[in-house]
Amino acid sequence: MSKLTDYISKDDEVEIVDAIKAGEKQTSGEIRLHIEMKCPVADAYDRALGVFEELNMHKTDLANGILLYVALEDHKLVLCGDKGINEKVGQGFWESTVEIITSHFKKNQYKEGLVKGIAEVGQKLKQYFPYQSDDANELKDDISKG
Repeated sequence: MSKLTDYISKDDEVEIVDAIKAGEKQTSGEIRLHIEMKCPVADAYDRALGVFEELNMHKTDLANGILLYVALEDHKLVLCGDKGINEKVGQGFWESTVEIITSHFKKNQYKEGLVKGIAEVGQKLKQYFPYQSDDANELKDDISKG
């Protein structure tokens, strides 16, 4: 069985967290990343929704949190947004971001895929939830791990 550091080094984690912080400078949205080796349930989307709640992402003022859920060994990737985002965007909103991430994952470029995907999320959310000078960082920027 693999471990997370087989995919993402500690230095990679620092760069990914920096990407989250930079992405959040584009938007008032809250970006979180949850990584685990295997999805513990049959449906990765259901797991992502559970993690979304565990991380209290549904408690942001503007309901504009987005979770990138990754189960590395199962090759699962789910992007899920809170109701404030989903009321404004369609499914196509997420597809290009998923493509960016998965295209890098297929080349074993995990850090690059996540950094570029997170940057894409920040850019996209900026259109609907622009950064405001009084924005508070409502959620941690660290990587959640399962």
